[in-house]
Amino acid sequence: MRLNFCGTRGSTQAVGAEFLRYGGHTSCVAVSHGEDAVPTLILDAGTGLREVTALMAGRPFAGTILLSHLHWDHVHGLPFFRAADTDGARVTLLLPEQEDGACAEAVLERGMSPPHFPIRPRDLRGAWTFGTLMPGRHAVEGFTVQAREIPHKGGKTFGYRISDGKSVIAYLPDHCPTNLGPGPDCLGEYHAAAVELAKGADVLVHDASLLPEEVAADASFGHAAADYAVGLAVAAGARRVVLFHHRPNRTDTELDDLGGRLARGPVPVTVAADKGILEL
Repeated sequence: MRLNFCGTRGSTQAVGAEFLRYGGHTSCVAVSHGEDAVPTLILDAGTGLREVTALMAGRPFAGTILLSHLHWDHVHGLPFFRAADTDGARVTLLLPEQEDGACAEAVLERGMSPPHFPIRPRDLRGAWTFGTLMPGRHAVEGFTVQAREIPHKGGKTFGYRISDGKSVIAYLPDHCPTNLGPGPDCLGEYHAAAVELAKGADVLVHDASLLPEEVAADASFGHAAADYAVGLAVAAGARRVVLFHHRPNRTDTELDDLGGRLARGPVPVTVAADKGILEL
């Protein structure tokens, strides 16, 4: 399994010289079955989705886009994914089942239609199918995907556990564990859904929007501290942590410092960067 990190920021893009090394695109990870394979599974559709076209070797995209939730920073790339908005593309887009029972296309259309945007989801070229997922186990593009609801503010949010039969990644890009209590370190509970998704995973890709000293003031926006991600990996027996969904004003130097501090911890830690590649 290969992971291409195409967008690693959260909330909004980051632009400027102080963000060049880690990049400024919002959440998107492209997953393929091997080094030479093109991506067939995409996790979230932030502005980093634009960069997946370059990975397609000139082919239209044929695969599935799996959304963790519907906040802007996870969907704004959809109409700009050239390899999918083209004749010959075959795209299945799946998102968490909605509490009001709304269908996937109707929910997406709330933010992607006039007057907010010039086209609707159904106007994208190629063959697009929109659907919802329930919590549980699913077969998606040759991967086994386990979906669990996790706490995050402002709409149903899923974390995912993805396996190709050889390797396992846990993907929790937006996660607010303090919603369930302070936990042992006052950074949030290591609750059952998060531990289940991360249990024994080769890689835990996790929300790292906050520093511990920012949790008291800012966790109410729906995010976790980077240190919580490391603690969850230890609690669940995950082998490696990739810090993800960086705060948009977190500079390259600050991310270097964060990675250096946590590198001294109990599990290997990588700070995700746009255009980064991870082979499993």
